[in-house]
Amino acid sequence: MIRRLVLDVLKPHKPSVVELSEALSHLEGVEGVNIIIYEIDQQVENAKVIIAGNSISFEDIKKKLEEMGSTIHSVDEVAAGKRIVEEVRTPQDRSARM
Repeated sequence: MIRRLVLDVLKPHKPSVVELSEALSHLEGVEGVNIIIYEIDQQVENAKVIIAGNSISFEDIKKKLEEMGSTIHSVDEVAAGKRIVEEVRTPQDRSARM
């Protein structure tokens, strides 16, 4: 079962992020939705969409986004299982940035 999804989404200006987040939050298994706009163009907005819940259906999320004119660019994170495992920084993470 999926507990958290982080998606990079391309959306039109309408519907608004408020309308989009409310629509996603009403889907079965979804307990919370965050949408952060990180780029605005004349026609579209790029957004990070974070969805959390106990049993998220990726297909339901994708279908709702498409119904509202949005497209998933990438799936940036998926957390599944009995609990969410948080990312842990390691020495390799620090050396990779040098």
